[in-house]
Amino acid sequence: MDLIHHLQTIDAVDVFTPRAVYDGRKNLFAPRELPFGPQNSQEFDVCLSDDPNRGSPGENTGGRGPKVYKIRLTKVAQINPEVLQRFILGQQSHDNSVLTALTALNVVVRMEPTMKYPFNVRSFFTDRETKDIGSGLVLWRGYFQSVRPAIGQLLVNVDISTGTMYKSGALMDVCLEFLGRPGQHALLSPRSGLPDRERIRLQRFISGIRVKTTYAGENKTPRVVKKLSSAGAADLSFTLRDGTSRTVAQYFQTILNRPLRFPNNLCIEVGSGALIPVELCTIPPGQIMRKQVPPEKTKDVLEFATKRPEARLASITNGLSVLQYGQSEYVRQFGMHVEDTTGPLTVMARVLQPPKLKYGPGSAQPTITPSNGAWNMIDKRFFRPAAIDRWIVVVYERQQRFNPQAAQDMIDGMLRSFRDVGIRITDDKPMVTWQNGQGRIADQLRAAGTECFQRTKQRPQLIVVVLPENGNDIYTAVKHFGDITVGVATQCLKSQKCFRAKPQYYANVCLKVNVKLGGINTIPDPQSVSVLTDPRNPTIVMGADVIHPAPGSDGRPSFTALVGNVDSDTAKYIATSRVQASRVEIIEDLQDMAKHVLSMYMKYRQFAEKKTGNLAPTRLIFYRDGVSEGQFKQVLDSELKAIKDACAELKINPKITIIVVAKRHHVRFFPSGSGSNEQDKSGNCLAGTVVDQVVAHPTEFDWYLQSHGGLLGTSRPAHYNVLYDENEFSADGLQSLSFALCHVYARSTRSVSIPAPVYYADIVCSRAKNHYDPQGNVDFSDSATQLDTAQAEGALEAYKRGFKPLHANMASLMYFS
Repeated sequence: MDLIHHLQTIDAVDVFTPRAVYDGRKNLFAPRELPFGPQNSQEFDVCLSDDPNRGSPGENTGGRGPKVYKIRLTKVAQINPEVLQRFILGQQSHDNSVLTALTALNVVVRMEPTMKYPFNVRSFFTDRETKDIGSGLVLWRGYFQSVRPAIGQLLVNVDISTGTMYKSGALMDVCLEFLGRPGQHALLSPRSGLPDRERIRLQRFISGIRVKTTYAGENKTPRVVKKLSSAGAADLSFTLRDGTSRTVAQYFQTILNRPLRFPNNLCIEVGSGALIPVELCTIPPGQIMRKQVPPEKTKDVLEFATKRPEARLASITNGLSVLQYGQSEYVRQFGMHVEDTTGPLTVMARVLQPPKLKYGPGSAQPTITPSNGAWNMIDKRFFRPAAIDRWIVVVYERQQRFNPQAAQDMIDGMLRSFRDVGIRITDDKPMVTWQNGQGRIADQLRAAGTECFQRTKQRPQLIVVVLPENGNDIYTAVKHFGDITVGVATQCLKSQKCFRAKPQYYANVCLKVNVKLGGINTIPDPQSVSVLTDPRNPTIVMGADVIHPAPGSDGRPSFTALVGNVDSDTAKYIATSRVQASRVEIIEDLQDMAKHVLSMYMKYRQFAEKKTGNLAPTRLIFYRDGVSEGQFKQVLDSELKAIKDACAELKINPKITIIVVAKRHHVRFFPSGSGSNEQDKSGNCLAGTVVDQVVAHPTEFDWYLQSHGGLLGTSRPAHYNVLYDENEFSADGLQSLSFALCHVYARSTRSVSIPAPVYYADIVCSRAKNHYDPQGNVDFSDSATQLDTAQAEGALEAYKRGFKPLHANMASLMYFS
């Protein structure tokens, strides 16, 4: 950004009048053809003249002048804005020329703020509103903006966002804060006992930060931290040009006359290989931390990011003064005008009728209608309750903190709840054991199961595990044991939560336990969703998702999941998951996965529902999560083919509908009226709000549906795009079908924000690591190192080998609930 700015304002002003806009990568868009002559290309020399670039150890600059950068510009295309005009009127399809024109407009509106503020691709951040969250991190409020095509017009989508920044100031202070030892300066040294594991954790945190050095004048260009030295400045030597050798600490003392205060502390290594003591570095403000936020900070980030609808709208409106469309010379030079004085766009919406839900015999009301996305389990029995003959309790909390009385209270609470919801339980005195979480979890659980068998001649069908605080590793081991190794249902409870818990807590636990044991909590009433339950057209609904590794985790694979219903009421789901190459969005094994789910569907119809005649589905509705607009075509090309091939293998021929569900977007709806028929208690739009005009896509079949009632902050509607539809559903039909599927999520008595099969696919993906043996050598910790391509391919093979399949007992159960 600095180089292009320098080029346009100092080095070649005559060429760049009016100025061009730059996306920070490889694209420059100019409002006129630049005078480059017949070659359509020109090279410029640019020098950031305040860059003496010399004076630190290990750099052999030999007193050369400032660095000169070469920038070559080549004309590659001319954009005709008329294609956008045709596109928004629905007269042209979404092709490359439209995409390029939209990209150019986006770069134009973002240019002004990106010159002034720290930014990532679509948002920029200001320090008007900040929050220090510790660990060397500060949150900044940001503004998101994106030019989006709509029906008959172009809109700018504006929203607030959150940036995680490195705290500015002394690098040493930030390092110590990250390690949880603020002010203890002598600790940044291996000599004073800094463990190597902590050093590597710190290195991961600070690699990539730009730092300024305090010993060579203030105008030095910031340097990028590559890594941390493994020893302190007094223990690191390098050779000078005259062949003599010195330690870094001696160099700073003798040559630069800057004796170090903490000569044993670590140094940073910058891109050129130079070593600079940490104490001499400062972090300039406004640097975005592009790695994953530490899990223990998530709560702080959410608190900062969460705003009630009216507060969010006010914050966005205030942000328009920072966006400054009217003042931007770039917007003016490109002949654009953004209408931002009339406030947010007003759109018409409808509120869909929720489906009626059916509960089991013995319920006070066998069918209920949700009210604003919520209902309750009071006096209701599950539609199909499970039965438990034997269960055991294993406690990993210390006995002083969770004593036998607490365990008995928990068992009584669970038994009461089991009976309330209709789960038949014959064992009201389960065996309880206390275990130490430092041991091998699998061995302890196996021993508990064996002891249960010796006492009762029955193996347990359910293991209830009470976890201590921070029991994530125990949780993963329990799930690996239950879902993968032996095939038994496991239910983990946090000791803090189930200590003196209220009946409501145990009712929620029952929602999960029932489906893990093969029960069905509730089904949509067949009359209210005839599209899904028409006996002449058996329907399978699938949800699919891919989860990618966190930023910075090279060599980790991506995981995929496919979930589908097996019953005629679209309430009972099964899942399958796989490993694939890192960051590949298209599901590689979809054909095999779809074949598995389809054959399970047909088996269930035959053996569980005792259907005769046609067992195959005649309709297949495939909901796909997490695909960006640029990848719709790929999904159509490869995933539709995979589904069709799976059907052909099974000799069935259902009509297929593919719908992409997106939640990662910045469209928000704010109710215009304040009455209860306009908004819910949280100030959000009512559950079931659908918007399919004005902000919808000019050529695609799409809509926004806010299917859940608000709780905290501003609800995010899900955006549905129908990519393919052989069933020729009407818009109303697909919208109400999608809304109905948001009500069969077994874990809650609320409608959720995306259809249940997609939500389940999400969960199955995030549980992929449970397929690996916790005692094995596959590393999912944050300290796993980065790999080159060949290593990454080898690592992928290792991840595929280590990925153990689901136990056969679990294949037909909702083990993931």
